[in-house]
Amino acid sequence: MAVDVMNRDTEHFSARGLNVILGAWLFISAFLWDHTAFQRTNTWIVGILVVAFSLLAMRAPAARFVNTILSVWLFISAFALPTVHMGTVWNNALCAIAVFVVSLTAGDIGDLGYNRRMPRQPI
Repeated sequence: MAVDVMNRDTEHFSARGLNVILGAWLFISAFLWDHTAFQRTNTWIVGILVVAFSLLAMRAPAARFVNTILSVWLFISAFALPTVHMGTVWNNALCAIAVFVVSLTAGDIGDLGYNRRMPRQPI
């Protein structure tokens, strides 16, 4: 039985790639509107860390669980740190939920139970 390495890497990329995008959004959003100093610093640092650990998880899948921890921190800090706009709270809380869910998927977004693929048959 042949193992399709390219397909496996693509599956890891889809879930980890989504977290790279979410982390990049967190970093960018820290500078798009007013934040308190604590919220801005927290948001851009968590964004960079989410990107870094998502990229690392493409080669070492267990690294995705660091993003799980970061997402819990981001969710708590969204409500715990002082804020200027409620938009910041909602942005960080929703990003935290998305990063949390995606970080718990093993590979492909389809691993959540939807759109399961049939195994490839050798030719």
